Amino acid sequence: MFYDNVTYDTIIRNGRWFDGTGAPSAVRTIGIRDGHVVTITPDELDATGCPQVIDADGKWVLPGMLDIHTHYDIEVLEGPALSESLRHGVTTVMLGSCSLSTIHVGGSDAGDLFGRVEAIPREHVIAAVDRHKSWSSCEEYVSALEARPLGPNICAFIGHSDMRTAVMGLDRATRKSERPTRAEQARMEEMLEEALSAGFVGMSSQQLLFDKLDGDTCRSRTLPSTYAKPRELRRLKSLLRRSGRVLQSGPDIANPLNLGSQVAQSLGIFRNPLKTSLLSAADVKSNPYAIRAMGPVARFVNRLGGNFRWQHLPVPFEVYADGIDLVVFEEFGAGAAALHLRDEVERNALMRDEDYRRRFRKDYENRMGVRVWHRDFFDADIVGCPDVSLVGKSFGQVGVERGLHPVDAFLDLVLEHGRELRWRTTISNHRPDVLKKMAREPGIQMGFSDAGAHLRNMAFYNMGLRLLRHVYDAEKAGRPFMTVEQAVHRLTGELADWYRLDAGHLRVGDRADLVVIDPAHLDSTLDEYAEAGVDFYGGLRRMVNRNDRTVSAVLVGGRTVVRDGTPTELVGRRRTGRFLRAAHRAPALPASTAEFAGVR
Repeated sequence: MFYDNVTYDTIIRNGRWFDGTGAPSAVRTIGIRDGHVVTITPDELDATGCPQVIDADGKWVLPGMLDIHTHYDIEVLEGPALSESLRHGVTTVMLGSCSLSTIHVGGSDAGDLFGRVEAIPREHVIAAVDRHKSWSSCEEYVSALEARPLGPNICAFIGHSDMRTAVMGLDRATRKSERPTRAEQARMEEMLEEALSAGFVGMSSQQLLFDKLDGDTCRSRTLPSTYAKPRELRRLKSLLRRSGRVLQSGPDIANPLNLGSQVAQSLGIFRNPLKTSLLSAADVKSNPYAIRAMGPVARFVNRLGGNFRWQHLPVPFEVYADGIDLVVFEEFGAGAAALHLRDEVERNALMRDEDYRRRFRKDYENRMGVRVWHRDFFDADIVGCPDVSLVGKSFGQVGVERGLHPVDAFLDLVLEHGRELRWRTTISNHRPDVLKKMAREPGIQMGFSDAGAHLRNMAFYNMGLRLLRHVYDAEKAGRPFMTVEQAVHRLTGELADWYRLDAGHLRVGDRADLVVIDPAHLDSTLDEYAEAGVDFYGGLRRMVNRNDRTVSAVLVGGRTVVRDGTPTELVGRRRTGRFLRAAHRAPALPASTAEFAGVR
């Protein structure tokens, strides 16, 4: 059947179509015009006058995926294409995580806030903010972003540390003895109200105590949000409750009372529930039993009327490091002491000191308390070193061969090779069967990629594709743990609906943000190591993902931004994405398309 007198900008033929709701998929042809889906049909469409026809036979066509936890706040200024996410089918990214945003702070403060905790070179953070900042309000920030050639759609939290720093000054904002004055508290509330009015999804805060500041004046203090007392946070949270927006938070995992209160705050009890998303390392090697409580806790709180979610990376949490530069060392005293020193000579002198080494060994061997790193140098493999005989060995093995404690073997090699010593370990999400259970858990959201941060430490830009592979492989093996439709829903519509965003669905009338995937190439290429230079960070080589045969096409707003894994000429030159405002819908289709607004 043909539809006469109808022209399309793009036709996607005979792909297995997923609408993002979890409904059964079906082979359909999709017609796109003016950035929206106007026809979905089992029949042929007349391609006369259509400039682009994509053959999706044997492939999957699904809504563009959402990445709900990134630190692209700096990169979006210098490289707004954000092509490392686009090329893996991500069409909407969330800024402003972990209490950090650039709405109100200037370049120097932004450098101190982002530089060390997110491992983005401080000097480039300062330069980017100082070079591009033309805004002093959330609305002006939105306008500034949309004036740039955005690749994906953008949505955002406003960061509590951003507001607190701007109002109190970074020094006062990071002192335990200081509290915001009434006027300062009122100003933060005004900032948050302004952000919510501008369509921000909510506010991010932070209570995790090993996120440290960069710079000189406040170096090694924790983020400003960690110094806030309950009254300050309570007043800000009340604004989120009233508006139905989200609090994203990182709990202090070493303090069970803080963790419990963070979970319980989601409950209403004579007031609106607080939509809460808590970051979690999930199935950590250092505590294999903690994961057992996550699902039941979320279900219990939500049955009582809360609206609570854990935020989880649905793939193994593998991290890399150059020498001693890795954020997990911040969680114990000896590691933080080394990272506090920026001067290489001073740092090396510290690592040679026997008293320091004794302290490091004591911290390493302390198995008490909650921690993220498993502290096992036998589970840390050398992947790059000038001494090639060491590649493939663990620091524990080297210690055995040299008759040294694993800590001494590690420190000796760091002293000898510095940042040329590259190594890796997996700190969580290492058990496939547990990952399957978590993928089905309704109280857990798929997120936590940290895209745009930890540039030399991790690359989870393709985490959505890796979850789909996990599901597809199980299905092919005859041991399914969830359907592909359910997995797509978890990565798209479920997230969009919870954050109240106009994204994550692929139905007639929806904006044409979509990805075409070849399931035949959901394979080992998704795990392979790759690096790419970043021009705007001085040529720094960052970890990336490269699985170009997996993603056949990506469209944002109906325009093709990726073909066969490679960004098109549009990317970085013209704006394809936009700022998505929470609780706002895209404009309705023009009346002239109404006769075609049905699934045929």
